[in-house]
Amino acid sequence: MSERIIPATEPDRYKDVSAALRDEFSDVHPATTVTRCIEAAHYGALEVTGHAHPGLVERIARKHLEVLALVAGERG
Repeated sequence: MSERIIPATEPDRYKDVSAALRDEFSDVHPATTVTRCIEAAHYGALEVTGHAHPGLVERIARKHLEVLALVAGERG
């Protein structure tokens, strides 16, 4: 029987990004949407550039959230 090793939890590199975007978009999006956009931005940045620096992830996630806000506004 093999034992599964669970890696230690890393500190959240995007804690400040998450807090800033949650605050910025609190009138428009729930915190779960902000979290999903940050996760998507993280994986997208890794796939495209090979890096996921917090500043880059923040810019990508902010654009996602802005587009989602526009769509929500158009739906009324």
